[in-house]
Amino acid sequence: MAHKKVAENNTKHQPLIKTTQYRNAINELEQMQRHHELILQSVGEGVYGLDCNGHTTFVNNAAANMLGWQLEDLIGKRQHDIIHHTKIDGSHYEVKDCPIYAAFKDGKIHRIDDEIFWRKDGSSFPVEYISTPIIDDKRKLMGAVVAFRDITERKEAERAIQKSNTDLQNALVEVEQLKTRLEQENIYLQQEIKLTHNFEEIISRSKKFRKVLTQVEQVAATDSTVLILGESGTGKELIARAIHNISNRKERALVIVNCAALPSALIESELFGHEKGAFTGAFVSKIGRFELADGGSIFLDEIGEISLELQPKLLRVLQEGEFERLGSTKTTKVNVRVIVATNRDLRMAVEKREFREDLYYRINVFPINLLPLRERKEDIPLLAQHFLLKHGTRIGKQIGAITQKVMGALIDYSWPGNVRELENIIERAVIITRSNKLNLGDSLPKNIGIPQKEEITTLDKNERSYILKALEFTNWKISGERGAAKLLGIKRTTLESRMKKLNIQRPSYLPT
Repeated sequence: MAHKKVAENNTKHQPLIKTTQYRNAINELEQMQRHHELILQSVGEGVYGLDCNGHTTFVNNAAANMLGWQLEDLIGKRQHDIIHHTKIDGSHYEVKDCPIYAAFKDGKIHRIDDEIFWRKDGSSFPVEYISTPIIDDKRKLMGAVVAFRDITERKEAERAIQKSNTDLQNALVEVEQLKTRLEQENIYLQQEIKLTHNFEEIISRSKKFRKVLTQVEQVAATDSTVLILGESGTGKELIARAIHNISNRKERALVIVNCAALPSALIESELFGHEKGAFTGAFVSKIGRFELADGGSIFLDEIGEISLELQPKLLRVLQEGEFERLGSTKTTKVNVRVIVATNRDLRMAVEKREFREDLYYRINVFPINLLPLRERKEDIPLLAQHFLLKHGTRIGKQIGAITQKVMGALIDYSWPGNVRELENIIERAVIITRSNKLNLGDSLPKNIGIPQKEEITTLDKNERSYILKALEFTNWKISGERGAAKLLGIKRTTLESRMKKLNIQRPSYLPT
């Protein structure tokens, strides 16, 4: 009987024990859930869960705060409609392409490093996230857990680094450009040093030439464009150097360009530079002479030889101080003092439409007319002695004097090549001289002398001979104050007509 009562009591208490165990298990599960929720809510990253329909099942505080929503506003809602995240370029993800949803479709973990989440107020922020599939013990996909992080600071740091890299790259480019400019300027200056001509002094006692020096002094203090006019060999480059050397730009280079010596296909590249690949053979970028002269002066000799096609670009740099390199759309600004020279009659070139009228007036701001040597013969003894010393020292000969006879021959000669011709003749004489007295040899044309018997010729022959003498005397300059037409007392057109009739043509060896 006793055993029977015990069994009955045990049977009565079994449901109570099971209920207690169930409640304890439930409490433990609830405590574990609260513990997990506390952990979930305490992490700094945003975390939320989704079911297989994309509805939000849980959200932690960090996620809600970052997204600007209340927790209750997110639970049970389609995550894609609320957060509507986008690609980094701003384009919207379709649901079927969403990497977050893909986790509970293919069962794979999806990591994204660079996307955009949108807040409730319409603002956005860059994120990185991982979408991990939730799989039950039967290997069934139940949804996904998404953990995301605001990477605004990282992005700003990346942009700062990128900007620093860009600034550094730009600085390196500027340094390289400066290095290239200095190298080219150094090469140019080295070439200048090698020149044998002495440009340090202007040798003259001519009162007429003093007027030129006064003009040089007047214009040097300004930045005005200077037009130097004169026959070939009268020293136009020497005057350009004098203007630069007494100006406030003397610390920078005087860049010299002989426009007649440059091929027409290359002169634009020489003046304004080119980019790599601008034309066949342009393997590297190159700065032009105007950039090289920035802050200094540029001397454009024989400017009348610049083609009509290039003249507008030259006019622009004279007026605006800007241009583009060949092959570039970037405008380059320069501050350059421009000095130009020519032995051509630019007015006539304008009339013949060989030279732009607006460019002519732009360069003709301050004209300086150089005298030919035949009009300043008092300077011949000084110049001859100077060139004798210069070339005698260079060659290693000591030639003491120029005899009166030789000096007389030098003074009587008409010097169509002017000072340059005089220097060449003295140099040649120094080479052939074997004593201490200068010997001209056959450097000067022989005097024709007086014919023993005058020959009667036709009027046309006489006229032809007389016109030739006038042209030779003026170095074949037809028009202008010192031209042959003025010397003969006739109009330029009349002289040109007579020359055509008498078949008088300019010698090919003379510069145009």
